[in-house]
Amino acid sequence: MSQATPNKPSPHLSQIIAEYPRRHLLFAAAACCLLFITLMVIPSKEAEALRTSQAITLPIISSKPIITEAATPDTPQAPWKELVVQNGDNLSLLFQRAQLTGRDVYEITSSSKEAKQLAQIFPGQKVAFQIDEDGTLLALKHQHDLLKSTLYQRQGDSFDVSDLEREPEIRQRHVTATIRSSLYTAASKAGLQQNLIMEMASVFGGVIDFVYDIRAGDSFSILFQEHYIDGKKVGSGPILAVEFTNQDQTYKAYRYEYGNGDIGYYNEQGISMRKAFLRAPLDFTRISSSFNPNRLHPVFKTKRPHRGIDYAAAKGTPVYATGDGRVTEAGYSKANGNYVVIKHGESYTTKYLHFSKRAVKRGQKVKQQQIIGWVGSTGYATGPHLHYEFLVNGVHRNPRTVLRKLPKALSIAAADKEGFLTQIGSLQMQLAAYQNHHKYAANTQVSSNTL
Repeated sequence: MSQATPNKPSPHLSQIIAEYPRRHLLFAAAACCLLFITLMVIPSKEAEALRTSQAITLPIISSKPIITEAATPDTPQAPWKELVVQNGDNLSLLFQRAQLTGRDVYEITSSSKEAKQLAQIFPGQKVAFQIDEDGTLLALKHQHDLLKSTLYQRQGDSFDVSDLEREPEIRQRHVTATIRSSLYTAASKAGLQQNLIMEMASVFGGVIDFVYDIRAGDSFSILFQEHYIDGKKVGSGPILAVEFTNQDQTYKAYRYEYGNGDIGYYNEQGISMRKAFLRAPLDFTRISSSFNPNRLHPVFKTKRPHRGIDYAAAKGTPVYATGDGRVTEAGYSKANGNYVVIKHGESYTTKYLHFSKRAVKRGQKVKQQQIIGWVGSTGYATGPHLHYEFLVNGVHRNPRTVLRKLPKALSIAAADKEGFLTQIGSLQMQLAAYQNHHKYAANTQVSSNTL
């Protein structure tokens, strides 16, 4: 029977390490470190999938914060200081009141050719300055009127110039009135501005002598535009349609705009209101002396032929050419004072005497209603007035009667007739509707007063 071998104890780790050479231990330590780093850096497929999934759903974070418009805080801007141009003001004085210097004036006015117009400021206009905390002029706004402004904005050492124009709100208005003493008085009481009164006279200037033909009981009905800014009236637009009854004769005129932008006034048949000659060379003045071959001369107190019409008017009243033509004479004489003679074609000549000042020169072409001078009392004149003559083939004719015998006005061309009738159709209906409403209101007022 063999003898059993006793069990030997297991060697300790320290003993095993001690038995390995030192070089082998270094290799083993390096391998362990490499394995640990690899496990830490390279994730498992599940970990990679999880990380990728989270990257898709997480918000992207940028180094520059993105601020939406709703979240944008109010950016503080330099305040504007507005000044009203007073009598005697110039640009330097305005800049001083805005606490700016002469250097600022020079800097902006010399920045461009457009900026030089800043020197042209007038009382009542507004100039606004935008100045930062350091006293630097950032922008300037020159308000010419309620509709037009010019903006100067700093760009470095210069200023950009831009024109601003507001579009007014356009409203239509209708006015009707009966003349008791004068057209001007009746129209003014009805609320018409002077420019509209003159425009109405211009429309009918070829068929009505507003100086001589107007009578008590005449009436008018006018449809026109008015312009508003922020609810405030800033002016009157053009006349759209107008009806005038003079000595039981009714005239109607409608505004027509051609495709090229030209404007004309025509009656319902398409006949132009513009005649070859105006019935009078002045607006709303009185005739002091009519055509009279045997009149007593006011200066020499002798009977001398008066081959024209004298229009008494205030000095400086503008005088219009009654028709298209060319100035054949423009000068001064002892008897006529400052005078102008206009030739209209081969047959007709008009003469205008006693101007305070002429506005045209010899040889110049003129258009109907163009200002050729201003009323005065030069030459043999006892007071400011215009002496007007009309000659046919060199023979003096009465200006008030000869015009009725002149050629008729032109009509709308056949090619434009359909467009004209379409364009004025709505104006005819509007004018009729306003007139019916006015008549109904007037009748209602009369009925209520009789109760």
